[in-house]
Amino acid sequence: MSKFAEMQLQVLQAVRLKGRINEADLAATVDEHPAAVAATVGELSRAGLLAAGRILTISPQGRARLTELLAQERSGLDKAAIAAVYDNFRAVNTDLKALVTDWQLNDGQPNSHTDAAYDAAVLVRLDAVHRRIVPIIAAAGVALPRLGAYLRKLSAALAKIRSGDTSWLTRPTIDSYHTVWFELHEELIAAAGLTREHEAEAGRA
Repeated sequence: MSKFAEMQLQVLQAVRLKGRINEADLAATVDEHPAAVAATVGELSRAGLLAAGRILTISPQGRARLTELLAQERSGLDKAAIAAVYDNFRAVNTDLKALVTDWQLNDGQPNSHTDAAYDAAVLVRLDAVHRRIVPIIAAAGVALPRLGAYLRKLSAALAKIRSGDTSWLTRPTIDSYHTVWFELHEELIAAAGLTREHEAEAGRA
């Protein structure tokens, strides 16, 4: 895949995963120079693949182009390696989902976050989850290098949580731990040649 196609893929995938995003946040998300991202956004917008403006969204044509690019990328992957990465991810994903549920609920009721001991016990489990996901992302990065960036994003969110800002655990409008995790899950599903619908039917969404 050419460098140009790789940049197209990164930008289109980031916009698809975010749903709506401004150009500055997009550059930070894909971790590329803002000028390079702006140039790619301009090209994609002129081609009708992005709906440009203050907020970027992906067009139906952009989704079709992204599907083509992901298939092209997938054709060059070590399928056994990606399958192994995804199998390992699934096990940790179960624990992260349980953790998030326990963060949002306490004794079956919405968590008011007034019980400091309860919240602290949940957050301790996040450290264990993070330790387990590190080698999985490292393996993912070997099989598909651009996925290695997810470790940086998860580590950044974890650092903010550890500093006391627990909004970085689940808030959907920022690159919170759960948001980044969800995007990584989407990436691994696509890399494995599966769909979210298939995974939902199998109880692994």
